[in-house]
Amino acid sequence: MTITASSTSATTQTSLLPAGQLQGRTVVIFGGTSGIGLSAAVQAKAAGAEVIVIGSDRARAQRAAAENGLDGWRAADVTRSDTIHEALANIPHVDHLVLLAGSFVVGKVMEAELGHLRRAFDERIWASVHAIRALGDRLAPDGSVTFISGSLADRPNAHGTAVLAAASAAMEALARGLALELAPRRVNTLSPGPIETPLLSKALGEGRDAAVTAMKQALPLHRLGTAEEAGAAAVFLMTNGWMNGATLNVDGGARLI
Repeated sequence: MTITASSTSATTQTSLLPAGQLQGRTVVIFGGTSGIGLSAAVQAKAAGAEVIVIGSDRARAQRAAAENGLDGWRAADVTRSDTIHEALANIPHVDHLVLLAGSFVVGKVMEAELGHLRRAFDERIWASVHAIRALGDRLAPDGSVTFISGSLADRPNAHGTAVLAAASAAMEALARGLALELAPRRVNTLSPGPIETPLLSKALGEGRDAAVTAMKQALPLHRLGTAEEAGAAAVFLMTNGWMNGATLNVDGGARLI
């Protein structure tokens, strides 16, 4: 399941970071086949890293790696510990583990099927625990782990996002605890606001255009963020050795309104 792409492969994303910051480092990104994760992968590669992306769909993971000149790919269902262990089994060393996988789990507590709501925690908390345990000592002592939360952790709403908001806030708490447990490895959380990604479009559905227009009017910067901006923030958390136990908000001020 590992591929090495030619240096002449077409790059579909761009980098906001200087070259060389991650020279000789191995970066593994769960959720690295589209959106923020793919942008982070491309920017880490441009900064000198060997990058392996892991996604839920084999064909998309292989395509993302080939089209962007990445070093490898895997497929895994992050709600299943066995597939997480399998995806990581033959990677000898990881300097930076990035866990950005997770769907937009929506459903009101009094109405939704509990198995569906449970996915919010399975895809985030338990997937992260399984990945870290699977790597064990192969995660470099001077390396890092980056989680993802989201603006719902600060600003939940009444539209069926209570459990997702709880899972997002839990990721930030988990990062703070693991920053102590896993030290000297660093553990941080990226908290993006409204970002123009396939996940956002899927979450908004048929009302996407109207919802985006309303968001732009309400947001302080009157636009959505880009995957490149959020991806650069993820790479910043990898490369800044003094960031630890922190939540980095990349939301254009969305949490302030």
